[in-house]
Amino acid sequence: MDLDPEGIFRDDSDEDDDNLHEREANKEMVVYLIDASPRMFTPANAPDEKQETHFHTIVNCITQSLKMQIIGRSRDEVAICFFNTKEKKNLQELAGVYVYNVTEREQLDRPDARLIKEFSCVEDSFMNNIGSRYGITSGSRENTLYNALWVAQALLRKGSVKTVSKRILIFTNEDDPFGGITGAAKTDMIRTTIQRAKDAQDLGLSIELLPLSRPDEDFNMSLFYADLIGLEGDEVVQYVPSAGEKLEDMTDQLRKRMMKKRKVKTLSFAITNDVCIEVNTYALIRPTAPGTITWLDSISNLPLKTERSFICNDTGALLQAPQERFQLYNDKVVKFSVRELSDVKRVSSHHLRLLGFKPLDCLKDYHNLSPSTFIYPSDEQIFGSTRVFVALHSSMLRLGRFALAFYGTPTRPRLVALVAQEEVISSSGQDEPPGMHMIYLPYSDDVRYPEEVHLTSGDAPRATDEQIKKASNLLRRIDLKHFSVSHFANPGLQKHYGILEALALGEDEMPDIKDETLPDEEGLARPGVVKAIEEFKAAVFGENYDQEEAEAAAAKGGASKKRKAIADAASQKSAAYDWADLADNGKIRKLLLDKLVFCWSPTLQPML
Repeated sequence: MDLDPEGIFRDDSDEDDDNLHEREANKEMVVYLIDASPRMFTPANAPDEKQETHFHTIVNCITQSLKMQIIGRSRDEVAICFFNTKEKKNLQELAGVYVYNVTEREQLDRPDARLIKEFSCVEDSFMNNIGSRYGITSGSRENTLYNALWVAQALLRKGSVKTVSKRILIFTNEDDPFGGITGAAKTDMIRTTIQRAKDAQDLGLSIELLPLSRPDEDFNMSLFYADLIGLEGDEVVQYVPSAGEKLEDMTDQLRKRMMKKRKVKTLSFAITNDVCIEVNTYALIRPTAPGTITWLDSISNLPLKTERSFICNDTGALLQAPQERFQLYNDKVVKFSVRELSDVKRVSSHHLRLLGFKPLDCLKDYHNLSPSTFIYPSDEQIFGSTRVFVALHSSMLRLGRFALAFYGTPTRPRLVALVAQEEVISSSGQDEPPGMHMIYLPYSDDVRYPEEVHLTSGDAPRATDEQIKKASNLLRRIDLKHFSVSHFANPGLQKHYGILEALALGEDEMPDIKDETLPDEEGLARPGVVKAIEEFKAAVFGENYDQEEAEAAAAKGGASKKRKAIADAASQKSAAYDWADLADNGKIRKLLLDKLVFCWSPTLQPML
């Protein structure tokens, strides 16, 4: 049996890339509960605006979100469920609840092109195939909202809440679903529905509401839904969106809920040999790249699964046990098992180990080579982790220190800097959470020392005070207020995914992608900005800069026109000769030199 001496330091149990943890991080399961009562089909806007129903708004909103989900989080699973319907379709056979799905797909599964395409047109045939009705009416004991929560909880039964985030999103414009009944029946229905929601939350399910306000009145959370989702005090006022919600606003609001910061993995943080706490890591920002290539079967078009097997060269038998590895040492073969090799390469028994503290001014900007990771304490496995983390966090802020720590797997050990961040609160709520940023420090080979060019004071150009003043004025004029990289989409990626989306959905026209990175021509044309640009040009290049540029361009254009005329004349002259025939018969050598020079053109250069 041949062994692999080159792979002695390769451990199959190690993870060599932190991005792999992010891809394999806990996925999310979402159930969309859509109210299908007749009020959802009433106009959502004022009479003088474009008439769109709340149902139409929600369908478009979820359709756009499913498209983004396939691009951003293709591992997530979704289910679409209508309540207050005439027809029923669910495993529990509960009245007024219809689970929408397409063939060859589980009720809770990854979204695909067929689901998106058919769901976007569900409004056209909704009344004929599913139907709408008032769910909770006087004299009826059917509680469709209770049934919908029960069905949603059953759809989310698979997967552990430790590795899967489970959510129920309710869309409705009815702020009092029990307004049509009175007395003890109403009290009993409210109590049982809220209890059903609390039972689901106790199982790790998150319940969220996206309320829609009607043109004549705002959505009143205090009537029922504040108790259902567990809001108190000022949280009720902050939760309600403004009246007359538009499709774009609703899509952005749902995108914020879909793209929330998710836990990447849990680490054990060793403060000392005897003190160890638990922290969660979060990827706040990462560069977005096109998805990896998926190999498909040419006949069934199903994804191919890659399998690797080891076969003994001597016997041809399939090796079931872990492959042994070895290292040559003094002409001797030293064999290692997988467990022994893992123990040899282990640098630390913990994922993250504190080494010491240093002043913040020792941390330079060029030390940050890759996006940082945010860490936050967790008491899930180690009780008291939050208390120790808060004490360490407050001391680092008070003393102006950052923590130096060891982090990584045995194959990728590295030093990191833990920088404490204070909590930032504004009138709209929490802007920045308290915690620490884990900055990955470079190795010594990563820091370059380029050769310095020593210039004397006379040789180096220096800006005058007037030029500095004009440049500062220009920068103030064109400064982007409240700039954030998240406000601008990558046009290349948007076009890439737009084309894939059009091909998957069978659309005839390719989407028109707006490039938000292009300069703002309208903003740059403002009189104040134009004046600041002209003053800066005059201060740096002089008053006659535009005239000199125009003269240089005219001179360059004249020379290029002359060269083009010579090339055209040579092309016409060379067209009179059959160069292939002349070359085959050996007649090119008989041509005079002046004719060859005159007939030269760029197209004939390889031949001559």
